[in-house]
Amino acid sequence: MTRQRKKPPQPTHEKPLIDISEEEQWRLIDRSGILKSVDNPSSDSFGPVKEELTLGEEIFNSLVLIIPFTSILLLMDILIHHQYGQHVSFQSLMGRMIPSTPILSAFIFYTTRYKQYRSMQFLLFALSCLVSTRMIYQVNRASWLINMRQCPPLATLWIYTIVQLDLGPAVLSLLTTWSFVWWKGLKYSF
Repeated sequence: MTRQRKKPPQPTHEKPLIDISEEEQWRLIDRSGILKSVDNPSSDSFGPVKEELTLGEEIFNSLVLIIPFTSILLLMDILIHHQYGQHVSFQSLMGRMIPSTPILSAFIFYTTRYKQYRSMQFLLFALSCLVSTRMIYQVNRASWLINMRQCPPLATLWIYTIVQLDLGPAVLSLLTTWSFVWWKGLKYSF
């Protein structure tokens, strides 16, 4: 058995109850002041106005990054020890992580807080270029003891700066690193 579908109501073209000219309508709107009560965004702003974050929200946003990047620092330290065939002990890892974590946390907190500013983006871009080229050059040319001490923080900092950069500066930073490696004749794989 089929259902009977109701047809949508057709619009009717009836004459309005009161016929007011357009000029009269605009005069009434201007006189009522309703257009002045609507908040207009300033013509100087480009895009939506960003709300100020509370300190608790800034700390939470920082913790969301501090925990993974502290883990990356720990992982890089373990991996570099295994790469050079060295045994890593819990005490040596904690001796390295305890002083590094507060420094990394403060750095992440302040760079996250001011990430949207152009000056911070430029600083992160410059830091990314310097850290990446230094680490790759060092892995190719320095001794294994220097690599074990300096590569984990450099790798963590390089990854962090790429994550915090906008897309354009991040790609430009990676291209700068690639051109440095190509110019110096360095290797990526070891």
